[in-house]
Amino acid sequence: MSPAPDNLAGLKDDMIAFIEGHGMRRFHGYVDYEEVQSVVWKTEDNPDSWKDFVELAKAAAAPFLTMDAWMLRKEELDQMIERLGNAEFTNEEDVEEARWLRTYIGKTGFVQLGFAHQGIMMVYEASTDWYDHYQRLLELSEDFGGIPIDEPDQDDET
Repeated sequence: MSPAPDNLAGLKDDMIAFIEGHGMRRFHGYVDYEEVQSVVWKTEDNPDSWKDFVELAKAAAAPFLTMDAWMLRKEELDQMIERLGNAEFTNEEDVEEARWLRTYIGKTGFVQLGFAHQGIMMVYEASTDWYDHYQRLLELSEDFGGIPIDEPDQDDET
């Protein structure tokens, strides 16, 4: 078995061709499964299980599949590195890990497919290891980047 790819651009292209080959359409959009009722597809360690997902969507007479992909952009990474560097509660290891992600600029790290069935979104996702690291660091930078934790509230000042 080959190691997990660090760029999902080829997978995304294969998905587009497969979906269109089945005569289905794509709706460019992201399914936020924290916001809508959804079920996440289990891949069972089968890297081609997304094909079964697409075929299931067709069998369920889904009129289209939602599709989203995310590529690391230099500007986004630079902003995150800056927030991590300026935050009081991050450590140098986190900043170094963020800098290490520069290797992946221009690469696709996340792909999502979805379709609606009886009021529930069915969702398939694939991500790279580096994308998962990026998301962890992004959350960290948003949690501590620029938030004055020890400063008094306006109510405390009066």
